[in-house]
Amino acid sequence: MSPRNYATMLGCCSAIALAVAGCASTPAPRELLDARQSYDRAHDGPARELVPAQVLAAEQALARAEQAFIDQPDAQRTRDLAYIAQRRAEIAEAQAALAADYRDKARAQQDLGRMQAASQARAQSELSQTRKEVASQQQEIASQRQMLVNQEQQLTAEQRARRDAERRASAAIASLEKIALVKEEARGLVITLNGSVLFATGESTLLPIAKDRLHEVALALIDNSGSKIVVEGHTDAIGSQSRNEELSRRRAEAVRDYLVAEGIEVHRITAIGVGPNRPIADNKTPEGRANNRRVEIVVQRDSSAP
Repeated sequence: MSPRNYATMLGCCSAIALAVAGCASTPAPRELLDARQSYDRAHDGPARELVPAQVLAAEQALARAEQAFIDQPDAQRTRDLAYIAQRRAEIAEAQAALAADYRDKARAQQDLGRMQAASQARAQSELSQTRKEVASQQQEIASQRQMLVNQEQQLTAEQRARRDAERRASAAIASLEKIALVKEEARGLVITLNGSVLFATGESTLLPIAKDRLHEVALALIDNSGSKIVVEGHTDAIGSQSRNEELSRRRAEAVRDYLVAEGIEVHRITAIGVGPNRPIADNKTPEGRANNRRVEIVVQRDSSAP
């Protein structure tokens, strides 16, 4: 209904209401008064916005009832039309309530749809992020697993190399026992060579037979790569202390130099002169003094070994 038509209808109803009010000698029937109240509720409530056609129908029905009252105040027709007008107003209110319910449900469904869409988008984003994190973790696990495999392979190779070196070293040490005294001490593996085999009396130049024996020693020490080596020169107590210390130092250096020439790394080996300070036998006998004249090659324990 257009605003113009609606205003015209309101004007007509006002005119009729004034005419009815003019019939003061005949009071309006109860049915007409109830119809007016029902229409006012419908007109002033949400029905005017939600179901305007039904409000208009109730208004028209009320206008007919009021016109009938003007025409014939005591006629039954006024009551009948008033009843119809009241029912029209009540129908307008009922349909307005139903329309409001539908409207609220539609809004609720729209809100629910938006919430579900937002929740689904959020869940999809979280799922995508989780998949990325899982893929990254799997890649990291695979990388760590491959690294462990590589480390295990490397460790296995190192273990094999260590076992082979130890086996060769053991074999070399066993062969040394044929030409020297070999024993384990707290300071390491001690290889003792008799001084009379290595040097002439009072000299520090290696004898030819000494080089043969030191060559065997060098082969054994090369297989003990990484171990520090100390060459100790020892003398008997005959002569002055200073002379014996100097002689023992030069003999230790001669042995060291030969071993370096045979392939022992120079940074691994040290030469010291002990002189007569650590005898292993009595210097009062020729046999004791011969035992004290010696060179000890000490293969220290490898501090990096487990």
